[in-house]
Amino acid sequence: MKLILTQDVKNLGYKDDVVTVKDGYGRNFLIPKGIGKIASDGALKMLAEDIKQRAFKQDRIKNDADALSGKLDGIKVTLKAKTGSSGKIFGSITTLQLANALKELGFDVDRRKIVFNDDIKMIGDYKATLNLHKEYSKEIDVEVVSE
Repeated sequence: MKLILTQDVKNLGYKDDVVTVKDGYGRNFLIPKGIGKIASDGALKMLAEDIKQRAFKQDRIKNDADALSGKLDGIKVTLKAKTGSSGKIFGSITTLQLANALKELGFDVDRRKIVFNDDIKMIGDYKATLNLHKEYSKEIDVEVVSE
């Protein structure tokens, strides 16, 4: 029985792979659980079109990430925080604060794609990594100053 996998299956294949399995395994386990669907001619044509469209979208996302990475060269973001007399910040700087500061500069970066190299709890200079795409990441300078 030929099936198209709708999700990754250990020791069998990955999503959108066309696999051959025994009839009972496909009929009694994979199809009822929604893990696979029968590989008919129409389903194979739809799979080919989905893969083509997904590749087009991924290419566009990759190009956008490359362009944004080029624009971010030499950017230094300054964040203000309330501090004590010793320079220690009340709380810490979060990725949301950095995302908002980047948005003010005209760069739209999702806060979930920002990673600080170390916790920011004192004023000073730090590095943050922006994971723009699985192939593109950009490291920017972050300066934290007292309000």
